[in-house]
Amino acid sequence: MQRLTLEGGIPADLKGSIVALGNFDGFHLGHQAVVGRAIQRGFHERRPVIVATFDPHPVAFFKRDAPPFRLTTLDQRERLFAHAGADAMLVFCFDKALAITSAEDFVADTLAKQIGAAGVVTGDDFTFGRARKGDVAALKTLGEQHGVAAEAVAPVLEGTRISSGRIREALVEGDIATATHLLSRDFAIEGIVQRGDRRGRELGYPTANLTLGDYQRPKYGIYAVRVTLEDGSEYPGVANLGVRPTFEPPEELLEAHLFGFDGDLYGRKIEIALHAFIREEQKFDRVEALVSRMKEDEAKARKLLAIE
Repeated sequence: MQRLTLEGGIPADLKGSIVALGNFDGFHLGHQAVVGRAIQRGFHERRPVIVATFDPHPVAFFKRDAPPFRLTTLDQRERLFAHAGADAMLVFCFDKALAITSAEDFVADTLAKQIGAAGVVTGDDFTFGRARKGDVAALKTLGEQHGVAAEAVAPVLEGTRISSGRIREALVEGDIATATHLLSRDFAIEGIVQRGDRRGRELGYPTANLTLGDYQRPKYGIYAVRVTLEDGSEYPGVANLGVRPTFEPPEELLEAHLFGFDGDLYGRKIEIALHAFIREEQKFDRVEALVSRMKEDEAKARKLLAIE
């Protein structure tokens, strides 16, 4: 999987590609349908497939004070696109220049000339160009004028349209089952393990600690998790996501205790996937009571993860 930018140019062997175009944050079932159709077209037309995404998210560009809402990092998206079968990921830097690009120029210059796309596939609600004046009808019309065959994929419905917004709402409510269903996998937070205050180790539960950065904040609480290390190995575990109300000062962290792991993860990149919500965060008056509850949480996590 190649990661491309317009500034870096599109390699000759990827000219004439089919481009799946959207933000694709979360890469949920609806996004998968768009990319899947692009890959299907690429196969039948014998063309490479590029998945184009935006960084930063357009919402973050226009609403700089918006609370964190990201569902996936670029690294996570790249892995997901590769797994789906795409040949490359193109990252559009969403800046002022792109924001003021007209719909006509985006198709004529960006898609046709710079990328050299033969076709483009989007969702049926895709908008583009300055002030979002371009829609799928405009994309098709402009595409015909510039040799880019545009196609829109119908929404994937689960009662209502599957959307990143629905997934964020489920995470906020602690409804991990719904988020997992809509994503087709567990929601996962990736980051570099930070050095902590070692309280977990002192309590008999050493943890790998991640800051949440720009990720959407799921409901604070205790989760059954699966943790993937850089080498691809996976460990089940239990995690606290929140501000640790028993200790002062409050500090927002995702702290995961890995079952069966004995090693140093400081400074290493890991991914913690939230498998099931166990309970809300709770403040304990005594450390002994906290440890007792942690043992109960571990037992529940093991049961939810179907391990002994």
